[in-house]
Amino acid sequence: MKPFVKWAGGKKQLLNEIRENYPLELGGSIKKYCEPFVGGGAVLFDIISKYKFEEVLINDINKELINTYSQIKSNLKSLLKELETMQNTYWDLNIDERKVYYYEKRDRFNYLKVNANLDLECEKAALFIFLNKTCFNGLFRVNSKGLFNVPMGVYKKPLICDNENLVEVSLALQNVKIITGEYDTCADFIDKDTFVYIDPPYRPISKTSSFTSYSEISFDDDKHKALGDFADRMSKLGAKILISNSDPKNYNDEDDFFENVYINYNITRVNAKRSINSNGSGRGSIKELLIRNY
Repeated sequence: MKPFVKWAGGKKQLLNEIRENYPLELGGSIKKYCEPFVGGGAVLFDIISKYKFEEVLINDINKELINTYSQIKSNLKSLLKELETMQNTYWDLNIDERKVYYYEKRDRFNYLKVNANLDLECEKAALFIFLNKTCFNGLFRVNSKGLFNVPMGVYKKPLICDNENLVEVSLALQNVKIITGEYDTCADFIDKDTFVYIDPPYRPISKTSSFTSYSEISFDDDKHKALGDFADRMSKLGAKILISNSDPKNYNDEDDFFENVYINYNITRVNAKRSINSNGSGRGSIKELLIRNY
């Protein structure tokens, strides 16, 4: 089982290091699991495949992403049918025809994004996956109006309908509560028996590295400080907290931003590879932070 979309900031490359920092109480006194920024779900799928929880809650501010999780959980048969149709159609087209088809689907997705219709949520989820598999570099990026604006990528036979994996994901999500909103929407769920993995939009480590437009809402330094306050409140309840973020010291040894925000936490630096970058030469090994209260 793996993430059903490619996602900027996805943790597939960092899973081994994150696993090494899971709290020892997993499988014991920890009964609940929460992800306030679920994203592509690499850590979610890893952890719920290895440990049993009484309750699991995932959240993300990206409504289209969360709708897709919900459709995979509750409406898989219809979703697979839509994806299979799009895949078969797309594979049969030449490059010029694919461009026309792609931009028609992008326009349709944006129309459904703006004009919410509960009867068309399955179609919107299928379009979300289609665009993720066929757009440039698997990016999800929106403009200031909230419209998806990534151009088409060039792939010979992209796997748009990954039937086997989607079936596994659907089964895994059956006991997962799925919500959308700000991260602090999760506060009422979290208690002393909860492990919380927090993976927010990263703080940019250089002037050219900012890629945080997964939603129409930016995540600046003030929001990172507010997130630190949220982590402190959840920590006081007794929850185990693990947080991922960028390491400003990649570019500036004097930047102690996270040491100041998480002054009472353990901070570990780990090697990570950039998996999504619009400039291929910008992909490489850098340090990232794992911040924990245990």
